Amino acid sequence: MHDPRIIVALDFSSAVDALQLVNRLEPRLCRLKVGKELFTTAGPQFVEKLIAKGFDVFLDLKFHDIPNTVAKACAVAVNLGVWMINVHALGGRKMMMAAREAISNSPTRLIAVTLLTSMDQGDLADIGLQGTPEQIVERLAQLTKDCGLDGVVCSALEAKRLRQQLGDDFCLVTPGIRSADSQSDDQMRITTPRQAILNGAHYLVIGRPITQADDPILVCRQLSKEISSI
Repeated sequence: MHDPRIIVALDFSSAVDALQLVNRLEPRLCRLKVGKELFTTAGPQFVEKLIAKGFDVFLDLKFHDIPNTVAKACAVAVNLGVWMINVHALGGRKMMMAAREAISNSPTRLIAVTLLTSMDQGDLADIGLQGTPEQIVERLAQLTKDCGLDGVVCSALEAKRLRQQLGDDFCLVTPGIRSADSQSDDQMRITTPRQAILNGAHYLVIGRPITQADDPILVCRQLSKEISSI
């Protein structure tokens, strides 16, 4: 039984472009993440197509609304057959518990986003959140666990502390993964695959280093090998 720890971010604006990449990947080496851009253009049918190809899909829509609306959205997502979905921890306790309750009989994993990896101290001040990004992430991650969710999306730099705080069974999914020599682009808090795993991450969300590679499957293999050797 393979449990690929790489989640390839399908950050494409068209289903055709996304499929061209997917057809060069293998389910035993990676999972796939469908976010707002691709989902908005290609819809649920595209997600079903990926699942039919044998891929586990992380539906990354960060549901954030009143509890009843989020609960219904989670239930619909589960019916698609996705492997993982997420909500926004800033939606609060009632919202997260409603989401958990709505899909309690499903194998689909439910995680929460704490703070977006693009946010820094200045952004927090702008919206009136007190404390450092680290303190807020820890508080929201603890709340997520208290609500019975399976894990959080966090920066790999936060993973070490969260792993200590929340235990080994709490799932940590880390975006902002770049190879050691690449650009940081628009993510403020980034790290390398090796460092992320050492810090306690379960799954690594990797976009451009794979999606823009000349040979995506080769990069997947190399990263898988690097991860499994740790």
